[in-house]
Amino acid sequence: MIGEDRRQLNERFVTVFKMLEERGEIVKNDRNGKGMGDFAERIIGNRAYGHIIRAFLNPEDKRCIDYKHARALCREYGVNESYMLDGEGEPFGLAAPRYDKVMEEQPDWQGNILFTTTEAFAGSTVGAGSFAKEENVFFSIPGLAGASLVAFPINGNSMEPVILDGDVVVCREISGLHEIRDNKIYAIKNNGQLWVKYVQRVADSRGRVTHLKLISANHLEHDPFVEEVNEYTRMYEVVRRISDV
Repeated sequence: MIGEDRRQLNERFVTVFKMLEERGEIVKNDRNGKGMGDFAERIIGNRAYGHIIRAFLNPEDKRCIDYKHARALCREYGVNESYMLDGEGEPFGLAAPRYDKVMEEQPDWQGNILFTTTEAFAGSTVGAGSFAKEENVFFSIPGLAGASLVAFPINGNSMEPVILDGDVVVCREISGLHEIRDNKIYAIKNNGQLWVKYVQRVADSRGRVTHLKLISANHLEHDPFVEEVNEYTRMYEVVRRISDV
């Protein structure tokens, strides 16, 4: 009988597979090295086993990926092994430090939301230390629980009247483009830039999302623009706005 740990492992496999599709590293009907058979060969060792991969992806099929092939997935596609095997962290790493990791290094900090400057967050990469140097702090808001929350102030009027200059937004990182819902507000971090905008996905002729259309609420002064996404793009759902009372 398949245990609960294997079912959870398979759920994480499905999440990673979808993200790899969005990145263009897997194209199901491709014949140039990125198809399902190519994926099966890299993970299972036999390109004829594409139907096994499809079974893992089918929620109505009881077959689940095993740990051996999950490790192969991590090795071949650069997936975070801690996420894949243990459910810890994010599939391809974090752009903001995990709350529990920071608390190991700064136990005197309180709260579950990291407050930082816009500039520090836009330029930061993985690692609690880089945030600690900015003398940032953690705080909490009643009713807003969970880890990997980050808050920063808004500079400019592009999202007025929905979000005002000087407001603080609290964001939660999402794992990939498959979680984006068109016309919701997200913080998009890409190439050292950070935008808070309404977002729409832009797909190519094969249905693969390759760009995001970023739209300001203040559309009279700020035109929409399109930003290409890649493996370094990080996306955060805006879950709370904090304004002066």
